[in-house]
Amino acid sequence: MKKILMSFVACFVLATFVYSEDVAKMPLIGDDAPAFKAKTTQGDINFPADYTGKWVILFSHPADFTPVCTTEFMTFATMMDEFKALNTELIGLSIDSIYAHIAWLRKIQEIEYNKMKNVQVTFPLIEDIKMDIAKKYGMIQPNASTTQAVRAVFVIDPKAKIRCILYYPSSTGRNFDEIKRIILALQKADADGVATPANWRPGDDVIVPPPGSCGVAKERMTAKDKDVKCIDWFLCLKKDTPSKDVPKTDVKKK
Repeated sequence: MKKILMSFVACFVLATFVYSEDVAKMPLIGDDAPAFKAKTTQGDINFPADYTGKWVILFSHPADFTPVCTTEFMTFATMMDEFKALNTELIGLSIDSIYAHIAWLRKIQEIEYNKMKNVQVTFPLIEDIKMDIAKKYGMIQPNASTTQAVRAVFVIDPKAKIRCILYYPSSTGRNFDEIKRIILALQKADADGVATPANWRPGDDVIVPPPGSCGVAKERMTAKDKDVKCIDWFLCLKKDTPSKDVPKTDVKKK
């Protein structure tokens, strides 16, 4: 009986070890972004050391030479200057070799889509054949695929903290205007200590943080500040003003 029990414990420990090694653990909002070194189409990178003081959009795609991914890379590449204006760098990743990456990016230059043509992808695209980085970021989700990364987006701030996480199925292309809007909203919140309401765009009213006491709540409802409108004590909005730390820009309106 003792031997059977010891065998059971050994099997349990082994199974737990294998499970923890193989199953992807997704980092959470507020966590430090997992560090890594990687070979990319723009040379070797050391993350986050090489991106100190920058916002970063780290995103994965299922595979090179796939139709949805091609439209996404063309869109990201044509918006690259818009992101740079927001102190934001782009880093792509898939479980493909550097040679497949190069061949695909060269092919993209020959494709015309949605009025985009002669598109050059100059942001780094990571080679992750061993899936080391994809596993660190929970980009491998076994019920979707064990050999391809899902469409993940990690927005990482200048302190290398994860601030936003988006996941898309392989059949659905990402909304890049929304990704840019997220950067703008996070930068606005950080710069001015406010929150942004549903569908917020630069220039729209922003939300004042909720009061922390009954006295402040009462003051809000009776104050006569023309720039602040209180719908109720916990929901007050004020006019947006340009933040010196946030570049003046806008999100494309479709």
